[in-house]
Amino acid sequence: MRLILLGPPGAGKGTQAAAIVEKYNIPHISTGDIFRYNIKQGTELGKKAKGYMDQGLLVPDEVVVEIVEDRLKQEDCTGGFLLDGFPRTVVQAEALDKVLANMDGALDRVINIEVDKGILVERAVGRRICRECGATFHVKYNPSTKGENCDQCGGNLYQRDDDNEETVTKRIEVYLKETTPLIEYYSKQDKLVTIDGDRRINEVFEDIVTSLGSEL
Repeated sequence: MRLILLGPPGAGKGTQAAAIVEKYNIPHISTGDIFRYNIKQGTELGKKAKGYMDQGLLVPDEVVVEIVEDRLKQEDCTGGFLLDGFPRTVVQAEALDKVLANMDGALDRVINIEVDKGILVERAVGRRICRECGATFHVKYNPSTKGENCDQCGGNLYQRDDDNEETVTKRIEVYLKETTPLIEYYSKQDKLVTIDGDRRINEVFEDIVTSLGSEL
């Protein structure tokens, strides 16, 4: 099963990704992870990407696609994959289609988790993180029983500097603006599955599984 996962910051994408890869036994491919891996290992692709990053430049589409293609050709992807963080643009989506066609394959579905912007802001602004163990809480949805201290280790809880309403709202608006053309692209290909992410984690996952199972 070849899948792409889309969703704005705060939509619970990471949680759903973990559940998807476990159920379908496919690798979770995050562009951030494969970039870091290639740079750390000093591969030719990693050196190429790092050259742009060291200059403060965006890594060109062709290099990003090349790195993703290299990952998709690895043995653990023969039974499928879940792409997260790629593609980000229609140009990248078109390039991915060509890469998969050259591999005698194609995408099966694009899962798009939707959550109302106001709810996304509330989720982010209310988030609290433990300074000691990194555990995550929420002042409304998942508060610590120890108030300002962590349930798990007793460490102090803090709010990230960028988890304020203005920054979070801007982050979400940028995501929505950038992703709308991508959603339209996959919708025209009849590969888009839209999921209501404003529910319990297990309910969202069950909806994903049902949508995939009924359409593939």
